[in-house]
Amino acid sequence: MAEQGEEDREYREYRRLEDCEEDSPHGEEEEEQLLLHVTEGPTGTGTWGVHHPLKVSLTPPHIYHFHQRNGFACVVLSDVLELVQFLFVVTFSTFLLCCVDYDVLFATRPLNHSHVPEHTKVTLPDAVLPAPQCARRLRGSGWLLFLLVLAGAVWLCRLVTALRRLVGYWEIRSFYIRALGIPAEELCNHSWQSVQARLLALQRRQPLCVPRRELTELDIHHRILRFRNYPVAMVNKSLLPVRFRLPLLGPVVFLTRGLQFNLELLLFRGPAALFQNTWSLRPQVKRAGARRALARGL
Repeated sequence: MAEQGEEDREYREYRRLEDCEEDSPHGEEEEEQLLLHVTEGPTGTGTWGVHHPLKVSLTPPHIYHFHQRNGFACVVLSDVLELVQFLFVVTFSTFLLCCVDYDVLFATRPLNHSHVPEHTKVTLPDAVLPAPQCARRLRGSGWLLFLLVLAGAVWLCRLVTALRRLVGYWEIRSFYIRALGIPAEELCNHSWQSVQARLLALQRRQPLCVPRRELTELDIHHRILRFRNYPVAMVNKSLLPVRFRLPLLGPVVFLTRGLQFNLELLLFRGPAALFQNTWSLRPQVKRAGARRALARGL
């Protein structure tokens, strides 16, 4: 009885989400509305229609972030500088750990150079160890070698991610030029409202959004802010444990960066997340009748 009562209580918690749609049989859920494009014909100057599923999809968040990052050249430069910054931080940290004699630098041990006067000021080159000695100190530190290998693996992952994003951004660049009529060099002169107006006009001329014929500004904003609106709504519905009552202080909100990252991983990016990809909800999540089973699985 106690177990049944606990299940009923959990189910009532999830019933606080209002039913916005009726139950639908499996496989009949409404298709997600994506902005996709393709250039048809050998010259690549054909009409814009539905893209092949394996190609890069052009969703409103991608189009928006491309505009906010000021185009393809700025995106590439930013990604390259991030990779260079990571290499610089790792290399400079290794240099400070292995190639600097801090006893000499802070004058706790005198210099061993006979030609240097006793009261000569210590300079930075005096505290830098020779390359062979620096290499020996590096090889003698197992934990530092492990951290360097780990940092190298992280850098390679970031490089692969940047290259994959580069392909997507090139596709978005082509979309801006050919579909929206905005040359790359003029993108910085167009506000997001101007880009959005062209996007809505393009939807009316050549439907890009399946199955809806008309797009509105609200539709685009909902898709751009989707991953922000879901946590906000779940907090407002008291489904996320971020509010606590402390003695003498009363109710407080506790949401650290680490907790936010873990919640996003569980809800949006993990293997059991609500989304089966970056834009589409899992079919069982859309069905109101499946909420009890989903609540039991938590």
